[in-house]
Amino acid sequence: MRLDGKVAVITGAASGIGFGLAKQAASRGMNLVLADVEESALRDARTQLSENGATALAFPTDVRQAAEVEALATAAFDEFGSVDLLCNNAGVNLTVSRPVWEFSLADWEWVTGVNMWGVIHGLQAFLPRMMEQTAKSHILNTSSSAGLISGPGLAIYKLTKHAILSLSETMYHDLKGADSQVGVSVFCPGLVNTRIRDASRNRPAPLGVERPRSTEQEVVEKMLRESSGLSGPEAAEIALTSVESGRFYIFTDPSTVESAHQRLTGIEAGVPPSAGATFTAPPGTETPSSNE
Repeated sequence: MRLDGKVAVITGAASGIGFGLAKQAASRGMNLVLADVEESALRDARTQLSENGATALAFPTDVRQAAEVEALATAAFDEFGSVDLLCNNAGVNLTVSRPVWEFSLADWEWVTGVNMWGVIHGLQAFLPRMMEQTAKSHILNTSSSAGLISGPGLAIYKLTKHAILSLSETMYHDLKGADSQVGVSVFCPGLVNTRIRDASRNRPAPLGVERPRSTEQEVVEKMLRESSGLSGPEAAEIALTSVESGRFYIFTDPSTVESAHQRLTGIEAGVPPSAGATFTAPPGTETPSSNE
């Protein structure tokens, strides 16, 4: 699919992979609709892109709220008349090495609200309108390498990313069966340098704060902050180039496929899941990435 001169809507667009997607889309001459819950960062992103010649609309959006995503869709179609690329990208995370029983109900509500319901709300608001368009369009759902692995930690994050992977696969079949002009890809990045370790900056006050971390968990978090990985624009370029070439599964790290293969081998054998990536050791190829 050609993206040059088309219209892109990007959630989580003020930082990380989202801002990378915006920069790479702008380099293709795309008109941009930028959505993010962090309003000051969103304004800064729009200003930076506009100063470099991009046409960009900034629309503050909490993707947990269906009405706000619906308003985003209305604004995008009113401004540009069509949407050619929807990037359901906004995402958050919590302490990587925290076991499942240490999460609060508020933790579950916040992470699933952004990572999973944010994608659902995006589809509800945009997909019917995109299906009415006569030209080809595309939806890019950001999952993660964590959506393909098993192992300790990351319970809520993994749940949401596995869900996005499955949803994207089902969408592919549904859209193909409907002979739709809308395509879909699922982006499963590995380690990317973003601000996901600081995602709590955007946590709604009514949902409280995450429980204090242990000394061991703080060590892991510090290690992750200092880890090297792709930049947001580098990861985004892989994603958009893959969309242009018609790729469905998109990875930034080939080892993600090997991790998925190991998991499938265990499924075939009927044995308990292997530890896969552990987040108490130095980060490796399967460290989760940020979206927002």
